[in-house]
Amino acid sequence: MNNIKLFESKQIRSDWNEEEQEWYFAVVDVVAVLTDSSDPKDYWYRMKKREKVSGFELSTICRQLKLEASDGKKYATDCATKKGLLRVIQSIPSPKAEPFKQWLAQVGAERIAEIEDPELAQARIRATYKAKGYSDAWIEKRIRGIQVRDELTNEWKNRGVKEGREYSILTAEISKATFGIIPSEYKNLKGLTKTSENLRDHMTDLELIFTMLGEASTTEIAKNKNAQGFIENHKAAKAGGNVAGNARKELEKKSGAKIVSKQNFKNLDGTKELKDNDEE
Repeated sequence: MNNIKLFESKQIRSDWNEEEQEWYFAVVDVVAVLTDSSDPKDYWYRMKKREKVSGFELSTICRQLKLEASDGKKYATDCATKKGLLRVIQSIPSPKAEPFKQWLAQVGAERIAEIEDPELAQARIRATYKAKGYSDAWIEKRIRGIQVRDELTNEWKNRGVKEGREYSILTAEISKATFGIIPSEYKNLKGLTKTSENLRDHMTDLELIFTMLGEASTTEIAKNKNAQGFIENHKAAKAGGNVAGNARKELEKKSGAKIVSKQNFKNLDGTKELKDNDEE
């Protein structure tokens, strides 16, 4: 899956890694944007040499991917994730890179403060969602959902599940057992086409509640069964999702209304109401 990202009217080549669920960006393109160098490749080469002398190998945060160049051919190109790019930017001695460095310093200071006082992190999240127009009731469920998800992923990490692909598979298993569809199908149903669009940010209150139930149940089952490794945790994920799935079906039977919805927050305008794709 290839894509071209625009940055200040200049093109940043990128490549989506399905297994890691990460975008990789061409470092030399970012260097070209932030330095206006006549030879970005040479600039990047000298950067790597300078940082190596200082004790850090920039190449360790990059991987070579074949990206299409201006001549239409594909060449091995140093690429980095968003996290890696931020480290690269720190090493660029250019006035155009200064706003990014100042932003990094500010974010770093904020995160250190949040580690010392976790309530600051929750306050930041609440303020962000509030500014977008979400209701207070929805925000509380979303924050609780984040906590439930963190508890689950911490269990997976401690039980030998590998981050990235294995996390994605287990998450899909919980979703399928809970709602009858996997996250990618759920996003399609809600009309979410951008990688940056978070499915949970477009869920209704009940969708968030059943998502939490599925993940909390999975955590509890994994603990009680002492699930180790991917295979055992896969069974726990399916069982936890079934708990939520059965509860969802029971509610739908009693209420006569489906829980899985096409509704999303794409057109959120401060009215604190969900928009339905069928009405767009």
